[in-house]
Amino acid sequence: MEKMKTRRWLVLGAISFALLAVGLDMTVLNIALPTLATELAASTSELQWFANSYNLVLAALLLPAGMLGDRYGRKKMLLIALFVFGLGSLGCAYADSPEMLIGMRIVLGLGAAFLMPLSMSILPVLFSGAERTKAMMIWATANMLGIPLGPIVGGWLLKNYHWGSVFLLNLPFVVIGFLAISILMPESRSQIRGKIDFIGVLTSSIGLVSITYGVIKAGEKSWGNSEVIFTILVGLLALCLFVLWQRRTKYPLIDLTLFRSPSFTWGSVLATLVSFAMFGILFTMPLFFQAVGGIDTLGTGLRLLPLIAGLIVGAKVSGKLVLKIGTKNNVAIGFLFLAAGLAIGAMTKVDSTLSFSAFWITITGIGLGLALPTAMDSALGELTAERSGVGSALIMAMRQVGGAFGVAILGTVLNSSYHSGLELTGLPAKVANTIEQSVSAGVAVAEKLQSSKLLNNVRGAFVNGMDTMLLVCAGIAIFGVLCTLVFLPRKQSNLEEKDA
Repeated sequence: MEKMKTRRWLVLGAISFALLAVGLDMTVLNIALPTLATELAASTSELQWFANSYNLVLAALLLPAGMLGDRYGRKKMLLIALFVFGLGSLGCAYADSPEMLIGMRIVLGLGAAFLMPLSMSILPVLFSGAERTKAMMIWATANMLGIPLGPIVGGWLLKNYHWGSVFLLNLPFVVIGFLAISILMPESRSQIRGKIDFIGVLTSSIGLVSITYGVIKAGEKSWGNSEVIFTILVGLLALCLFVLWQRRTKYPLIDLTLFRSPSFTWGSVLATLVSFAMFGILFTMPLFFQAVGGIDTLGTGLRLLPLIAGLIVGAKVSGKLVLKIGTKNNVAIGFLFLAAGLAIGAMTKVDSTLSFSAFWITITGIGLGLALPTAMDSALGELTAERSGVGSALIMAMRQVGGAFGVAILGTVLNSSYHSGLELTGLPAKVANTIEQSVSAGVAVAEKLQSSKLLNNVRGAFVNGMDTMLLVCAGIAIFGVLCTLVFLPRKQSNLEEKDA
C-alpha cells in the first residue's frame, strides 16, 4: 500500500516535470521573436502567426484530446503527446523559414492540446480528497514555473548559442517525462465505450477556434472591426449548435450535467477569472522591465521570480487553510490577495524600485497560490474517473477562451491609455505611427532620435497605461471575491465525500 502511494507521487512528479516543457515554450517564444525576425527574415504578420498557430490548434483540439484520452487510455495518449511535442520542438529548432516554423508550431500546439488536459485528468484517477488538492497545487505550480524560467534560461541561450537552442531546451523535459511516465504510470481509461461524437468535435472546434481567432484579431485591430465581429459571431453560433447537439445526442462529447454542479461551474469560472486578472503581470511586467527599465531578458526573468515564490507560499498555506476554513473562504482570501497586490502594482512609477515591484508581485503570487489551485480542485472534484479526460479538457477550454479575452480586452485598455498619453505633435506621421505600435517601438525611435523628452513621454505613457490596466485587473479580482462568496459552495459535493 505504501509502495503504491509513493508511486502515485512519483507519477505526479514525472507529469509535472514534463509540463515544464509546455510552460517554458510559451515564454521562450516571446523572448526569441526579435531574433527570429532577423534570422528568418520574418514579417510582423509571420511573427504573430508563430504564436497564433499554436493557440488556434490548442483551442481546436482540447476537447477531442480529453475524449480520446478517456476512450483509448490516458497514459497512451500522454506518451503520444510527449512524442509529438518533442518532434515539434526539434522541428522548430531547425526550421529554415518562417513557413516551416509556423508548421512546427502547429505540431507543438497539437502535443500541448493533449498534454495539458490529460495531465490534469490523471489527478482524480490517482488521488482523492485532501491528497488531490495537494496534487493540484503541485500541478498548477509546475504550469507556472515556466513564466520566470523561460526568460532566464532562454535569454542565456540566445546570448551564447544558436536561436534553435531555445526550442531544444524542451527535449530533456520531454525525454525524462516520457521515460518516467512509461515506467511508473498505470494505464487508465473509461469503461463506457460509446460512439465518437464527430459532430460535437466539429462544432466545438469551429466554435473555439473562431472565437479565439476573433479575439486575437480584436487585439490587433479593434472590437468594431467587421472581420472580428463576424468571426466571433460564427464561433458563438457554432458553440450554440454544439450545446444543442450535446443535449440531443446519445453519446455527447461532454457531459452537460456537470454544469448543474456549482462546484464545477464556479470552480472553472473562478479559475478563468484568476487567469484573466493575472494578465496584468504576465504581459506588462516584462515590457515594463525591458522597455522602461532597460533590463535584458535574463534580468526580466529574475525579477519575475517573486511571483513563483509567492505562488509556492500561497499553495503551501492553502493546503492547510482549506481544511480549516473551507474552499469558499480560501479562494476568496486568494482573490483578496490578488486584488491587493494588483492595486499596489497600479501605483508603479517610471522610477519605481526593484524592491517595490518584488513586494507587490509577491503578494499577487500568494493570491495566485491560494485561489487558482483550490478553484480548479473544486471543479476537478466533480469529475469521475470515467470522464476525467473530457472534464479536464472542458476546464482547460474555458480557461483558454477566457485567457484569450483577457489578453484582448486588457490589451485594449493598455493601448488606449498608452496612446492617450503620447505627445507626438510635430513628428512625421510614419514616426508617430511606429511609436504608437508599442512601447518597445517607441523607445527604439526615441533612442534613435536621441530625444530624452520623447523617451520620457513614451515610458511615462506606457506606465500610465499599465497602471490603468492593473487597476482593472484588481477590479476583476474583487469581482472574483464576490462571485466566490455568493456562488462557490463551502464544502465539496457528495461525489467528493464518497471519494474521501
